[in-house]
Amino acid sequence: MKKNVQNALLYRREGMAGKFVAEKVRNIPPSGIRKFFDLVLEMDGVISLGVGEPDFITPWHIREACIYSLEKGFTSYTSNLGLLELRELISKCFRKDYCVEYNPKNEVLITTGVSEAADLAFRAIINPGDEVIVPEPSYVSYKPSVSLAGGEPVPLATTLENEFRVTADDIEKSITDKTKALVLSYPNNPTGAVMGKNNLEEIADVVNEYDLAVISDEVYCKLTYNGNHTCFSSISGMRERTIVLNGFSKSHAMTGLRIGYAAGSEEIIGAMTKVHQYAMLCAPITAQMGAIEAMKNGDGEMKKMVREYDRRRRLIVDGLNRLGLDCFEPKGAFYAFPSVKSTGMTSEEFAGRLLKEQKVAAVPGDVFGDCGAGHLRCSYATSREELVEALGRIEAFLDTL
Repeated sequence: MKKNVQNALLYRREGMAGKFVAEKVRNIPPSGIRKFFDLVLEMDGVISLGVGEPDFITPWHIREACIYSLEKGFTSYTSNLGLLELRELISKCFRKDYCVEYNPKNEVLITTGVSEAADLAFRAIINPGDEVIVPEPSYVSYKPSVSLAGGEPVPLATTLENEFRVTADDIEKSITDKTKALVLSYPNNPTGAVMGKNNLEEIADVVNEYDLAVISDEVYCKLTYNGNHTCFSSISGMRERTIVLNGFSKSHAMTGLRIGYAAGSEEIIGAMTKVHQYAMLCAPITAQMGAIEAMKNGDGEMKKMVREYDRRRRLIVDGLNRLGLDCFEPKGAFYAFPSVKSTGMTSEEFAGRLLKEQKVAAVPGDVFGDCGAGHLRCSYATSREELVEALGRIEAFLDTL
């Protein structure tokens, strides 16, 4: 009887469905990015600087490859690892661009977007209670994914003064006897920060000393505007410790096709594949066929998009600084991260009022970590005309304060 009374109370308090939700899921907040995206969908005339998605349509020859694959009847499962031809092309790219060798047969895994690759990486290496250092501001999925895998995310604040780069000293101070892994995400979402080779080599020394694994999310690597991107696994001693995550969403405007990949040691990729084969089985073959075409013939369109992002980057950064919203120069990805502290408003207040009063959507910086407070993430993956209009609306908003 006592148990029945307790169940009845639980039912009234949470509803029948609520009592079955796992506590670790219940405690995870919804994505702050999607919150603003959903608001935008409900309003007319909004200029969105919110969602990190290219405004370019997937190049025609890639779409055509997807269509042609369907016409030829490629509608079956693939290997859990993905199509071997695609893995061979990815392996060739690592060798050509970074002088890193990965065996396409067992050291490259094709995933349903880079988000799945990150989730698989955490679930494959984390034991209950393991700590994972997550430099912030950072993409919103890392900490929840660590928690869902049974680990403890350890946020590590970066600063504007250091252009939001994480340092080896910062990492070392965050390490405990429970630390298992480090997340690196450069070029960075939301700040646009990049890391130089010297910085990464210093971090590699700490990683070696404390015997850490590294999850290096390099999905924005092709969107590097000054100098060359350094793949973390190319640094001496890091290949066997590192899981490199990458994909086609940002570089080739293939977000909706959901195609990513991970590269690492045979042991780690094998562990990730075990999880992948039960949770996802394989990435969609249609998207994989499109990715093959992107790898073979997509560099031309990709470089055109990057040049256009670079022009937009300079436009929005100059515009925001002119308006008094201090913004350091992002050297990668397609985001600006201006400060709104001079207005006396919080990020949430500023973003909410800007959306309501001027119909410009930007994401509050603190959804990417507490150290993002007082900033906005403004995506410049939209046309220059819309960026100019958005800057005009922001100026009008500032004039009312």
